[in-house]
Amino acid sequence: MRQKRKGDLSPAQLMMLTIGDVIKQLIEAHEQGKDIDLNKVKTRTAAKYGLSAQPRLVDIIAAVPPQYRKVLVPKLKAKPIRTASGIAVVAVMCKPHRCPHISFTGNICVYCPGGPDSDFEYSTQSYTGYEPTSMRAIRARYDPYLQTRHRIEQLKQLGHSVDKVEFIVMGGTFMALPEEYRDYFIRNLHDALSGHTSNNIYEAVKYSERSLTKCIGITIETRPDYCMKRHLSDMLTYGCTRLEIGVQSVYEDVARDTNRGHTVKAVCESFHLAKDSGFKVVAHMMPDLPNVGLERDIEQFTEFFENPAFRPDGLKLYPTLVIRGTGLYELWKSGRYKSYSPSDLIELVARILALVPPWTRVYRVQRDIPMPLVSSGVEHGNLRELAFARMKDLGIQCRDVRTREVGIQEIHHKVRPYQVELVRRDYVANGGWETFLSYEDPDQDILIGLLRLRKCSEETFRFELVGGVSIVRELHVYGSVVPVSSRDPTKFQHQGFGMLLMEEAERIAREEHGSGKIAVISGDPPNPGIKPMSPASASRLFTTAPPGKPLQPQAEGLIKGHCWLWVGRKEQRTVRGRHQELLQKDWLQIARSIHGKDARITPHQSTWRHLLPGRKPIQDVLKTQHRG
Repeated sequence: MRQKRKGDLSPAQLMMLTIGDVIKQLIEAHEQGKDIDLNKVKTRTAAKYGLSAQPRLVDIIAAVPPQYRKVLVPKLKAKPIRTASGIAVVAVMCKPHRCPHISFTGNICVYCPGGPDSDFEYSTQSYTGYEPTSMRAIRARYDPYLQTRHRIEQLKQLGHSVDKVEFIVMGGTFMALPEEYRDYFIRNLHDALSGHTSNNIYEAVKYSERSLTKCIGITIETRPDYCMKRHLSDMLTYGCTRLEIGVQSVYEDVARDTNRGHTVKAVCESFHLAKDSGFKVVAHMMPDLPNVGLERDIEQFTEFFENPAFRPDGLKLYPTLVIRGTGLYELWKSGRYKSYSPSDLIELVARILALVPPWTRVYRVQRDIPMPLVSSGVEHGNLRELAFARMKDLGIQCRDVRTREVGIQEIHHKVRPYQVELVRRDYVANGGWETFLSYEDPDQDILIGLLRLRKCSEETFRFELVGGVSIVRELHVYGSVVPVSSRDPTKFQHQGFGMLLMEEAERIAREEHGSGKIAVISGDPPNPGIKPMSPASASRLFTTAPPGKPLQPQAEGLIKGHCWLWVGRKEQRTVRGRHQELLQKDWLQIARSIHGKDARITPHQSTWRHLLPGRKPIQDVLKTQHRG
């Protein structure tokens, strides 16, 4: 029978039969409540029809009957981790251009590959052209519109929801490019979502807000010296909500020896200005740079997380790679530079991850550069995994945001939160008072949603945030993406966690910060219950109001996105553990900034409970700390 089918049918027809058979087996397994290994099913079914190649996943997903798509597509989804955080990330690259500090330092950083003058033709600065994002950009000839459309279509075919999109603008220092090109690039990102051809950014944003695919934020890679006031103001008009700042090292001598072209003081200033403008700040750091060593590397990350002049919201950890065509490659060839051994690097990364505070998210642990292009450095493609295994051996754990996210915990460990509490952590960073609110399951250490609230410093330059204004720099509920207009009781988005976090933030801003207004930095609001209060890129700030009273707009500002506010009150507590001493120091600094230099704090133990509807009472009582 098999020979007859092979002889009578074309390969395309045999493939169609194979796909239909695979889907039939998946439906039967679902109806019987059984788990099924898709790869084994594809291999067995392809052999049954005499095919040497297996059916593609995108073809299987496309052929799933409509009545079974809701239950089968999530099981078939390729790389579910991509949308496990509740958004679809679309990385795009700007056109290749030279690094801006060449004009006054004479050269690029010693470790940096790529760029118009490099061995890697047609690649952007710091990339080789062989990374997945680089190859997509090259195929689209760096056209932002085509990059966006192609990537969104690809994610759809792989079974991902693209209702909420976050852009990451990569490819060198975007803010060093001419203003006309930057406007063109950002305008086309928004137009790619809406399908409209706009004449300017404001028109593009207006139509993008009405699109079925919402832009919930834009992330821009930049340098500390291109993160000054004028750059920040421009990025706010683009709809940027997060900055990725290349720090690489906190040591002045290392910055000088690697030809960074900026000082560590500039790093601290850029962090301060960015946070006072409402941005989330992600730092790029490079361990294993020349003239550092293991001990100094650990010391610099301890300083990075504990010194209030740094304390980023996120981290991308890029261990140094030796790539041909760079100055570091010549040092390595001559024996003047030697990378850490694989075991030493894993040990270092494990100890760095143990230092990360629970309010910081580790986005990446290594570059996406193909291993054949790396002459020396990282030898494993799963460095984060190996570091976690080493941490388990050492009896330590990583408590960063990403590790604890509910969506990632569900994918990796098949666990879901059961008893959820509102957790509060306060600290001082970059001249401001930061409050990190989150809904967590403390027993399982699972994070559902978070909010970053900041009482800005007196040096803030944005007029909308001067004079008694607190700003919410991030509000994010994790878990698999739930479409904007949908509700799914088995998932965590659109279940009210964001509303509860905003209520508590408003209470803190009013009662503790003494603020008369609260602002939220945002891209297009993804929740239909959040009504925009102003057109296009303008936003409004709202004064606080007693519970149940309507809020009145007070001043129209220029922050990209929209500001909104809820009124309410929820219980609070701070977290105990490894950062207890650090938090006590921060409490003292906060108290003295409010009540004078002679103020004191007296920690005392108390108990608080926060019960969500339908949740059972919390059995254990965690220690808490409140301001004296």
